[in-house]
Amino acid sequence: MSGYRIHGDGVSGNCLKVKWTADLLGLPYEWVETGVLKGETRTSEFLALNPAGQVPLLVTPKGKALAQSNAIILYLAEKHGGGLIPDKGFARAKAYEWLFWEQYSHEPYIAVRRFHKTYLKRADEEIDPKLMERGLAALARMEDQLTDETFIAGPAFTLADIALVAYTRLAHEGGFDLNAYPKVRAWVARVEKRLDLGAA
Repeated sequence: MSGYRIHGDGVSGNCLKVKWTADLLGLPYEWVETGVLKGETRTSEFLALNPAGQVPLLVTPKGKALAQSNAIILYLAEKHGGGLIPDKGFARAKAYEWLFWEQYSHEPYIAVRRFHKTYLKRADEEIDPKLMERGLAALARMEDQLTDETFIAGPAFTLADIALVAYTRLAHEGGFDLNAYPKVRAWVARVEKRLDLGAA
C-alpha cells in the first residue's frame, strides 16, 4: 500500500476531520466509505481492523490501524509536519486542551443532537433536553474564547480548529442557532476558508 487508507462515513464530522487533515497535509490516501447506519462498521472484516466497530479508522502504509479521530489527526500532523500542532510548551498544551474539550464537552452534545434530529428523525420533545442545554453551553464557551483570539487555541490555526469546526459548522442541523454566536460564526468562516470548504 503506497498511501494511507481512511475508513470513514462521509456524514460524520469525526471522519471528515481526518479527511481534511490529510488533504491539508497533501497526503495520498484511499477513502473507504463505511456507512455506520448501513451496518458497515459491524462486519467481521471491519471488526478485524477495529474491534470497537467505529469510524474513522486509519490504516497506515505498513498496515497498522489507528482509531479515534483526534488520535489520528495528531498522528498525521506529528508525522508529516505542516505546522498544525505547536512544537512545544504552553501553546502545544493549549491545542491539546481544546482537542480534549471537543471530545468531552462539545461533540457529545452538538453532534449527538444532530444525529437524533437529522438521521433518527426525532422531534425535539423526543430528544434529551440536556443535549441542547450543554450544546449551548459549549457554543457560549467558544464564543468567549474567540473574543480575543483569531483561532480557538490562540493566534495560530491548529488541529484544534479542524476538530471543533467539524460539528460546529453543522450545529444548525441539530437545532442550534449560530446567529447568537457571531464570533463563532466568523471563526467557522475563517476555518472553512483555510480548509477550502464551501459553507455548510
